[in-house]
Amino acid sequence: MGVVIETVVWEPKPLLHIFLFCSSFFCVFLLPCMSTISNRTSTYLDLDSFSTSIPASFLRFQRSFLLVYSLASVMEGLESIYGEFEYAYYGLSKEHMVVSLCAGSVASLLIGTSLGILSDIIGQRKVCVLFCFLHLVVGFWKSVSRHPSVWMASICLSLASSIFSFGFETWMVVEHDKLGYRKDLLNDTFWLMAFYESASLIGSQALANWLIGGNLKRSVTFPSTAIVFLSTMSIIYIIRQWKESPPLTAIEGYKASISACFRGDKRVWFLAWAQACLQFSVAVFWILWAPTIVADGREVNLGMIYPCLLGARMLGSTTVPWFFSGPSPVRTEDCLLFAFLTSGFVLSIVAYDYQDIGFLVTLFCLFHACVGLILPSLARLRTMYIPNELRGGMISLSAAPASAVVLLVLIQKGYYQNIGNAVVMAFAAFGLFTAAGCMHLLKRWGKQPHHDVHKLG
Repeated sequence: MGVVIETVVWEPKPLLHIFLFCSSFFCVFLLPCMSTISNRTSTYLDLDSFSTSIPASFLRFQRSFLLVYSLASVMEGLESIYGEFEYAYYGLSKEHMVVSLCAGSVASLLIGTSLGILSDIIGQRKVCVLFCFLHLVVGFWKSVSRHPSVWMASICLSLASSIFSFGFETWMVVEHDKLGYRKDLLNDTFWLMAFYESASLIGSQALANWLIGGNLKRSVTFPSTAIVFLSTMSIIYIIRQWKESPPLTAIEGYKASISACFRGDKRVWFLAWAQACLQFSVAVFWILWAPTIVADGREVNLGMIYPCLLGARMLGSTTVPWFFSGPSPVRTEDCLLFAFLTSGFVLSIVAYDYQDIGFLVTLFCLFHACVGLILPSLARLRTMYIPNELRGGMISLSAAPASAVVLLVLIQKGYYQNIGNAVVMAFAAFGLFTAAGCMHLLKRWGKQPHHDVHKLG
């Protein structure tokens, strides 16, 4: 007589989704009641009302930027939501998947690094249009061809992701300064960027599921059609509505300026290393989170966990105005030191190979809450220590070490199978601990007194 073993597919309880999203919105809407200087932060989620101290033109500028940034986030999400399944749909083996991802990492390392420098020289708006154009090309290619070149798609999408990491933020900061708005207003835009990005990525999952419906194999190209539409609308909007500041420096002057910036200021190195460690740890997480959860053949509904992770990042971003507003705001370096230590400790536990799924999901949510706090906080520090005319180049150059190590991980772990998931996670955790050390040194050698942080954003 046969024995039937029933398997249970694990998925988070619906209350977790409700808790994360309700906590995020409570953080936003309760802040004005709890802060003595809430006239600045109370208006940004309620875009129909604003304080008299905030110019109406700034709110229009902020809305315009967040609209395009959200659309860009949706495009990034639609291209990555089905990942391995889409590769399999086009007939790729796991070895070919790894090779295509390596090609994308090489493109990010060799070309993506220079795109930030290029944006500072020719203007950020042109590079943002290039981001949309790359998505348009890939989306159109997938829509009309049954066998698109996965190599070329991986390269184009990797370059687009490189632009996404610096292009929109740099344009916003440069244009914000050109229009003469107060520096402290940048703080709220930074955390709103992280908030809207996370919300848009969740929305991209919902949109992809709606477009595909119940027939995944027949409708897998439908999200690509949506990307063609979104990228076309974004290009038209950017060209017609966004202004382009003239290049702030010539090519020769730029080389001298960025070289002097890196040679003469240790604080720039600290920021660059922290940014590189964050990008590497996030890349490692998205490569390994699913294999870690489904290890040993466990049945897990990954589609229900994905919004929990991004909901946690939304919640982390909403804590930023709580820390940095009020009569005695927390110093940015202190906050980042704690966040880097916490995220490093979380990945250390994961590297120890903890097996309980519920506990793993809790750790992953905690990691993303830290990421939601770190992203806008690092942007604040860049505004303090990096000249606007060098911002794009600094961010893209700091991504080079992360791209190089990700490429090494893909080759050694994905292709040759020489290292395990635990080793990669431990290496990412070590990087986060070193980033915490950079924040400690930055606090010692950074600008004093503390109120400079508030003035410069």
